[in-house]
Amino acid sequence: MKAPERSGRSARRQTRQIVLPHPTNPVAVGGDAPVTVQSMTTTKTADVDGTLQQIYALYGAGADIVRCTCNEREAAEGLAQIVPRSPVPIVADIHHQYKMALAALEAGVHCLRLNPGNIRKPEHIKTVAQECKDRGVPIRIGVNGGSLDERLYVKYGGKVTPEAMVESAMTELAYFDEVGFDDVKISVKASNVPLMIDAYRQLSEVTDHPLHLGVTEAGPPPAGLVKATAGIAALLAEGIGDTIRYSLTADPVEEARAGRQLLEAMGLRERKGLDLIACPSCGRAEVDVIKVANDAQAALEGKKIPIQVAVMGCVVNGPGEAREADLGIAAGRKRGHLFVKGKVVKVVPEDEMVDALVEWADVIANEGIEGALGRADEGAAAEADADRAALLDEQGADANAAGQKVELIRKTTSA
Repeated sequence: MKAPERSGRSARRQTRQIVLPHPTNPVAVGGDAPVTVQSMTTTKTADVDGTLQQIYALYGAGADIVRCTCNEREAAEGLAQIVPRSPVPIVADIHHQYKMALAALEAGVHCLRLNPGNIRKPEHIKTVAQECKDRGVPIRIGVNGGSLDERLYVKYGGKVTPEAMVESAMTELAYFDEVGFDDVKISVKASNVPLMIDAYRQLSEVTDHPLHLGVTEAGPPPAGLVKATAGIAALLAEGIGDTIRYSLTADPVEEARAGRQLLEAMGLRERKGLDLIACPSCGRAEVDVIKVANDAQAALEGKKIPIQVAVMGCVVNGPGEAREADLGIAAGRKRGHLFVKGKVVKVVPEDEMVDALVEWADVIANEGIEGALGRADEGAAAEADADRAALLDEQGADANAAGQKVELIRKTTSA
C-alpha cells in the first residue's frame, strides 16, 4: 500500500520507473512505487549458505533489495546458487572487471551496479549495457566520490565536486544511450553530507531516472546513523529519492532496519513494526522512563506488530500528551495507567507495566483499536482520575517550577 502524503514534505519528484525482475517478488523503483530500502551483504558471496542467511535476515529487517559483491569467479558461481533462493531481488556489485558483470548476468542477477570510476573503457561499458538490454536487467550507475575518474578529478581543480560527480553519471548514461539502454537508476554518493546533498540536487535537475540515495562510508553507529540520516532525510524531504541505503560500519541488518524506520518516520512507507515514543522525563516522573522504554522496546520489537506505543513518566499529562498513540502506559503512585488512543483501559502495578503493554499490543493486533477499547476495565478511568487528582494535590500544578522560572525571567529582562 502506498503511504499517504504528509504535510511538511515536498511533493515526490516524478521519475521514470524500472523494475528488478525477481520471479516472485519483483521490486519497482521510481515512478509511483514506494521508496525502497536496500542493503549489502558482508559475507563472501562464494559462501552460499552464509550469504543466504544474511539475505533472509536483511529481508526480515525491511530490505526490499540486497546487493552482493561479484569480484571473482567464485562469487559469480555463488550467485548462481544464491539468486534462485533469494526472497528479494539481488544486485551484483561490480568493480574494475567488466567480465564479472557478464558472469553475474549469467548467474541470473536482477540488477547490476557499475562504478564509472572503475570501469572506464567505453566498449566494455556498452557491452555490459547491451547484454542487460537483451536480458531486461536494470543497471545502477553508482558514482562514488572516493573513486571518481582521475580525469574528472583533475578537471574540477583536484577535488571532488557535485559537478564532477554529476558529469560522471551523465557520461556513463550517454554510453548506455548509444546502445538504446535506459533501464537505469543512478547514485552520486559521497561521505561528505553537504557534497552528497548538492550532487543529488544537481542530478535531479538534469535527469528523470530514479535516484538511489546514500551517504557512503558513513561509519559506525551512532555517528554513522546521524550522518546518513542527515543526507538521506534532507533529500527525501525535498521529494528527491526513489530508493535508499544506509552505509554503516555495522551488521548490515542495522542498515535495513534504519532505512525502514526512516521511511516510516517520514510517512513514505506504511508502518510494519513498532514505533515507540517516550517522554524525556520531568519533575513529575515517578518511574525510570528510560528503563521502562528500553524494556518495552525489547519486549515488543520482535512481535512485528505495526503499532505506536508510548511510555510516559507521569499520569497527570501522559495520556493526554500521547493520545494519538495506539497504546501507552503512564506511571504514577506505583501504578501504571494503560491507555488506548488516550483512553485509560486498565490500571496495573508498576512492575507489570511492560507485561501489560505486550498483552494489549496483542489485543490490538488481533481485535483492532475498537476491540481493545471494548475491553476496558470498568472503573479504570475513575481510578486514573483519582491518581491524577492525588498527585496534583501532592505535587501542585507546577511540579517543574516553571512559574518561578518565568518570574525570574521577567525580573531579569525588566531590570
